Amino acid sequence: MHRRVALLSAVALTVAGALVPAGAAQARSGTGLDPRPVRWSATDSSSERRNVLQYWTQQRTLAARPLDTPAPRRGDRSGGPTQGTPWATRGASATITQRTPWTSGGTSRVQTASASTAQQGARVPNSPGLRWTDGGAVVRTTGRVFFTTAEGGNASCSGTAVTSANESVVMTAGHCVKIDGAAHRNWVFIPGFDNGRRPFGTWVATRMLTTQQWNANEDINFDIAAVVVAPLQGRTLTDVVGGQGVAFNQPRQRQMFSFGYPAAPPFDGSRLIYCSGRAFNDTVMTRDQGLRCNMTGGASGGPWFQGFNESTGLGWLNSVNSFKYDFAPDFMFGPFFGNEAMAVYQAAQNTNAT
Repeated sequence: MHRRVALLSAVALTVAGALVPAGAAQARSGTGLDPRPVRWSATDSSSERRNVLQYWTQQRTLAARPLDTPAPRRGDRSGGPTQGTPWATRGASATITQRTPWTSGGTSRVQTASASTAQQGARVPNSPGLRWTDGGAVVRTTGRVFFTTAEGGNASCSGTAVTSANESVVMTAGHCVKIDGAAHRNWVFIPGFDNGRRPFGTWVATRMLTTQQWNANEDINFDIAAVVVAPLQGRTLTDVVGGQGVAFNQPRQRQMFSFGYPAAPPFDGSRLIYCSGRAFNDTVMTRDQGLRCNMTGGASGGPWFQGFNESTGLGWLNSVNSFKYDFAPDFMFGPFFGNEAMAVYQAAQNTNAT
């Protein structure tokens, strides 16, 4: 079995839950689990949130380690994300096209998958992992995530502030909120993190949500989470930093931009790093999409954007950094944003942030 290693977690318009395609909430997933998300409380009171804020000193953020993810299982390829109607938070201003269904080519492809993956990635021009210096909204909306695992270690991921009804949603990876059956605690989001500076403050989680599939089986195809953060000094998250759009059930194999805060060598988590290129389908063990990218641990949960505008720094969040195979360290993979991802987002944006 191949081992998977961690990567890692004027603005887009807010859209209400009424735009969810009819029947999406009743759709069944390829795993047979209800696509509605699992949610739990991260903090229950203002005093608890103050304690979390005080916990994350400069020393603790600098000492936090990037989180490792569990190895993929053969079963991760048998059940894929539920297909649905293309939908995006930009509503009428978005150009939406019908996605083409994608199916597995069978287990015989696994033997030659590593070579096939490398060949697909090499055919497209890309930036494999560079510091982002062009500014724009992505600098404000992307940030570092810090938390304490059930074992007591402090760890880091990446995340993204997205447009939402409650103006308080951060999208990230499932393993950045829960792993090995245990939820993380002391969870905070620091947008615009820059070499230790916190230009937009530290935002404490109140509620966490992930897919049924990640919660039950840690199925890497559904390594998706949303976190609702409390207001800070009377203001909501996207009121302060803005929010990126979110898109679901979009076509595969499109040009993508990926962002994150890799913290494992040769990176140190101090700067926003990006990769870009045309995504390709994983032919090894999952139904995820791949991208040539040399980001390392700590980038988990960082955004993948379709339709990214390099001038404005805005796009549609369409996946998150999830994992790498140990035999292909220059390729990163992220889950398909289907009905399950949409259900997580919808539930999060309709959750009270306080």
